[in-house]
Amino acid sequence: MFKTDEMRKKLHLLIGILCSSFGFGQVVITPFPYEIDQETSITITVDPNSSLTDSNGFNNPAKVYLHSGVGTDANPWIHAVGNWGQDDGVGEMTLINGLWSITFVPKDYYGLSSSAFSSITKMGMVFRNEDGTQQFKDNGGIDFLFKVGSFQLNLTSPEEGSTTIINSGEEVAVAASNTDGNATYTLKTQNGDVVNTQSSISSYNYTITNITENDIYTLEVTKDGKTISRDFNVIVDPGTINETMPLGLKNGINRVSASDAILVLDAPNKDFVYVAGSFNGYHPNTTYAMKKDAVSGKFWLSLTGLNASEIYNYQYWVVDKTPIANSPSMVKTADPFSTLVLSPFDDPSISAATYPNMPTYPNGQEREVTVLQTEGDGYTWQVNNFVKPKKEDLIVYEVLVRDFDADRNYQDLIDKMAYFKGLNINAIELMPVMEFEGNESWGYNTSFHMALDKAYGTAAKFKELVDVCHQNGIAVILDIALNHAFGRNPLVRMWMNDADGDGWGEPSSENPYFNEAPKHSYNVGSDFNHQQVRTQAYVKQVVEYWIEEFKIDGYRWDLTKGFTQNCTESGESCTNAYQQDRVDILKQYADYQWDLDPTQYVIFEHLGTNNEEQQWANYRVDGESDGVSKGIMMWGKVTDAYNQLTMGYSNNADISAMDYRNKGFSKPRLLGYAESHDEERLMYQNLTFGNSALSSHDVKDLDVSLSRMSAHGASLITIPGPKMIWHFAELGMENSIYTCNSGVVNTPSDSVSGDCKLDTKPQPQWVNNWMQTTARKNIYDDWARLIELKIEEPVFEGDFSISPDGNNIKQRIYIWDDNIASSELKNVVVLSNFSVANLSLNPNFPYAGRWYDLMDVTGQTYIDVNNTTDEIAINAGQFKIYGNQPSIKLLSNDRVEKNSSSVNIQPNPNSGKFQLTIDRASTVVVYDMTGRLLKSFQGDFNSETFFDVSELEKGIYVLKIKKDNISFVERLVKQ
Repeated sequence: MFKTDEMRKKLHLLIGILCSSFGFGQVVITPFPYEIDQETSITITVDPNSSLTDSNGFNNPAKVYLHSGVGTDANPWIHAVGNWGQDDGVGEMTLINGLWSITFVPKDYYGLSSSAFSSITKMGMVFRNEDGTQQFKDNGGIDFLFKVGSFQLNLTSPEEGSTTIINSGEEVAVAASNTDGNATYTLKTQNGDVVNTQSSISSYNYTITNITENDIYTLEVTKDGKTISRDFNVIVDPGTINETMPLGLKNGINRVSASDAILVLDAPNKDFVYVAGSFNGYHPNTTYAMKKDAVSGKFWLSLTGLNASEIYNYQYWVVDKTPIANSPSMVKTADPFSTLVLSPFDDPSISAATYPNMPTYPNGQEREVTVLQTEGDGYTWQVNNFVKPKKEDLIVYEVLVRDFDADRNYQDLIDKMAYFKGLNINAIELMPVMEFEGNESWGYNTSFHMALDKAYGTAAKFKELVDVCHQNGIAVILDIALNHAFGRNPLVRMWMNDADGDGWGEPSSENPYFNEAPKHSYNVGSDFNHQQVRTQAYVKQVVEYWIEEFKIDGYRWDLTKGFTQNCTESGESCTNAYQQDRVDILKQYADYQWDLDPTQYVIFEHLGTNNEEQQWANYRVDGESDGVSKGIMMWGKVTDAYNQLTMGYSNNADISAMDYRNKGFSKPRLLGYAESHDEERLMYQNLTFGNSALSSHDVKDLDVSLSRMSAHGASLITIPGPKMIWHFAELGMENSIYTCNSGVVNTPSDSVSGDCKLDTKPQPQWVNNWMQTTARKNIYDDWARLIELKIEEPVFEGDFSISPDGNNIKQRIYIWDDNIASSELKNVVVLSNFSVANLSLNPNFPYAGRWYDLMDVTGQTYIDVNNTTDEIAINAGQFKIYGNQPSIKLLSNDRVEKNSSSVNIQPNPNSGKFQLTIDRASTVVVYDMTGRLLKSFQGDFNSETFFDVSELEKGIYVLKIKKDNISFVERLVKQ
């Protein structure tokens, strides 16, 4: 959003309106003034070497582009021209004698129709280099702004957009003047009623007397068919209405009954607040002045007589009669605790398919409004007591809804539930879904932490997603960004420094929630002060809301390094050092989560020092009287080491950082990963930088590189402790995280077009049907089996060691649990060859005997080991995983007899139908080789029964046949 500057635009008018050319040294427009409908050209010249150049300006750019727009005084960018960051010639300027210039006919350049001419009063402009990494603005880093046309209006009293606060019955004097001859002045109220008209004048004076109601006045000035208008607010001081607030109310909306609600706003240093909404036509009188509770200092108001089936909307008009410098006297804002907001900026581009029957934004208003409805969304939960997977067993699948499928909404995830089930993951972590600015975002630019962003769907649809996940044994974790908030956030705007008066700004010194300057080195947006009691209360109400309303199972707390007050924006070493205030406040927030539900997942993205992370990972980890082992899970990035292995290199490929014990954690609370939304795709690095020493196994070859990703999964997933997968790693996604909307790749070091990390990503996995691509499906199937082993077999909660064979290129992982009987799976050996050549590995089995290939779900593939150090040949980029016993838990929870001679399949192989050699079979279930259920037959079958599997593709399948509570497992070959 481009800032405006009211003081500067007045100065432009006074100094330059009669000049033949105009500028401030940096920028000159010739001729000036000019008419927007003229047929002749104007020339804009910029001097990037001017002494008035902003400190964030140019540095000898090779090219300069004009990014500009024309529009109203309130928004000069309505008709904008330029594609930021694109070297496409649109707005490109010419260098002449050290100055950059561009010449055009304004009405043609901006594509204006004749109907738009009358509304154009201002031009905005910013200059940039070809990729947008350098930009040139006016002093203070704001846009250059210029009046358009010789006919201009100057409202001197009250100032445009200002708020005049009066006592009931007082008066307000209005004074204005125009240029270019006499005109007609008309003063109107918010409802359109004419208060006064004066004609054939160039200077206007009028006094509005006996004002008893709040109003927004508009002064319209018309000359030769062109009309310019200016607005100003008049607010009647209702006085302080002290009344005790009912007990038990929360900040925000409190639904009392189907027809009543109570609104609560905590607004220290404010004198009074009005509630303006659809229920009073956004024209509130003193009846809608909020009362003030003398004890808490909070404002509150009861709304009665509401219709339960009607959807209302409202804003707070928050007034400070004596604001500090650069702060507005009145801020119109949505409720900070909104659970749904309507946005004039974002809503128009949200499709009806994603958000059907979206409430209509109220005409004539500005910025977000809060939605109020006294009845719920009507969703009926199917699962009310979901049992969360154990932390030790968690396989978290990180998803950005925007980039998961083509519709970019919750329904896409619901429709792919079989995909998640087939992969065997047991948790989904959603990147932020709270109301963020814009619709194309990762979600970390949050503006309303309790409001669901409509870009992904309705609240009912989100509940359905959570419910369907729970029905399938999948937990739902929300990524939540409480380090900061962005400029639309009401808690920023109610106490902001808004020097240019455009209604946007940064936190002022009065702000009871935010720091004026960040207290850590990684900040974005406005930095929350987590030592403020109001901030703490806000965070806790946000945390409680999503758990109670949407039954979410935990949070991934974003950027927890920012929860300190001890550092500065430039103090990176301080930010990364141990900070006791950060340790304490984050424990407090974790305690609150566990007070609500002791089984909640608490995950921190800290990536900091071990001594600090130990404080959280070991916190309450032994459980209390509730018997629930807690402890905060810490994000564990091991990207570089794993990527060295997948690329085929041994240097810097030490994956021991995946061992939580190396960080001093007493239990597995390290949520380890190689890929996340913040890290480059391993496959992209493989294809770009992979080892190509051998043409027979060139890692830069797509199929070769894909073939190595199963071994990566084996060396990651099997290590005890929770793990995370970034979506589509299981299909070998090779698109760079820096892929632009255009499809090109622009990394931070790219000097051509900039960093495209946040751009919307393409969806080749579905368009190109990757699940039918053998090389990609193999990764999916192998990871599904590895995840099944991880979740189903207790040994993977046991002890382990990471012991490379000689060097890191030959990885060995040992997992064991001596408390498990030898008749069960108690020892696992994982061997991976990350070289580009076929090699033999010394398995160093813990003992001799029969060792089963755990990738075979039937348990029928094994080796007999006489010498535990006899080497095992493993092809380049491949792996083996052996157990002292087979694992077939997915296929049966009751007594199993494997390859019993009493059951045969006839014919086998078969082309579509088969029979069994037994009678009274009650269940016949068909699985693929990953253990994924494909078909199920229920009944009382005899040896004459034919089972039809003609729709299955050619391949090897597993049959589980149940008779008299005994299960038999057999292989079926389909030709």
